Amino acid sequence: MGVVVTDNYLPVLSALGDVQFYYFNRTKEKARQAVEKYGGTICDSPDELAAHALDSIFQLTAETVRSDLTMAMLQHRPKRMFFEKPLTAKHGQANVSEQDFHDGHAMLRQAHKAGTETAMIFNYRYFDHAMAAKRLIAERKLGSVQTINCHVHYACWSHCIDLIHWLAGPVEVISALAGGQPHEWRGTTAVDVAAAFKTTQGATGTILGSQSMDFGFPLFDLVLTFEHGRINLRCLDDRMEVWDHRGGLQEVHTIPMNFSRWDKYRGTFAKSINAYMETVRQQKAPPIPGVAGLVELQFEAALRRSASERRPVQVRAEFPIDAALLPT
Repeated sequence: MGVVVTDNYLPVLSALGDVQFYYFNRTKEKARQAVEKYGGTICDSPDELAAHALDSIFQLTAETVRSDLTMAMLQHRPKRMFFEKPLTAKHGQANVSEQDFHDGHAMLRQAHKAGTETAMIFNYRYFDHAMAAKRLIAERKLGSVQTINCHVHYACWSHCIDLIHWLAGPVEVISALAGGQPHEWRGTTAVDVAAAFKTTQGATGTILGSQSMDFGFPLFDLVLTFEHGRINLRCLDDRMEVWDHRGGLQEVHTIPMNFSRWDKYRGTFAKSINAYMETVRQQKAPPIPGVAGLVELQFEAALRRSASERRPVQVRAEFPIDAALLPT
């Protein structure tokens, strides 16, 4: 039960008023601390947790051990399961492998077989600027995406890949390089990666991932150029610039003076979790399905294979996803 859980999940969920907590945590002391602050019941095993027939299980354990625990929980056929990002990554989010994609695929196949509905956090979609970008793309009739450019710290890596899919569509082919001086961040070491890609809609793009960026810098810079405009998203709601060529407009969206980017970051958890919980109450499909996490791993697996084999990789052909898992 890490800082993200105690600082961003439990406060939001406890504020809803109609939620009861049941905890299973590998470190029981952390579960005890959560009970003292938010109430609830500690379970000694996944079996005991599943026995309570919960409306949803929030799978918030470290991505390095998530696949094994998820497969164990799915044996009990829970109603719903909500995942932190990335869906799974046995060597950490900065070192996703092809095997992580296959493990994630197995997780979602098992969930489908068990009748378990899955959902992802991907809270960056709930930044004010990201939501505004999605809306403006449609309202301003900016046309199809032509190019995508993204420079991102690994702390935001899986989120930015998801934003690219959300705003520009699926990726068809990717060609990547990896190497250089390894960089350490919060106990993990990873090399930089750089990739060029093409979407299924014909846009071309580039993405560069690194741990070398100081946290004082913008943690990501994402630029999407359309037929009739451009949108630049920077960091955690730090700054968004919009160019509307046909409308003759250039707009700059920034954080109010009394907010920090970390205020905005925490706010995205509230919006994401509340949106999900409302679909649970109404028994509707989740805002962001679990397969979105698998599509993100699909991109990363293709990138790693391309860098390793030094060739372009056909993303969906070489890392296919079962049709039953895809939205209808």
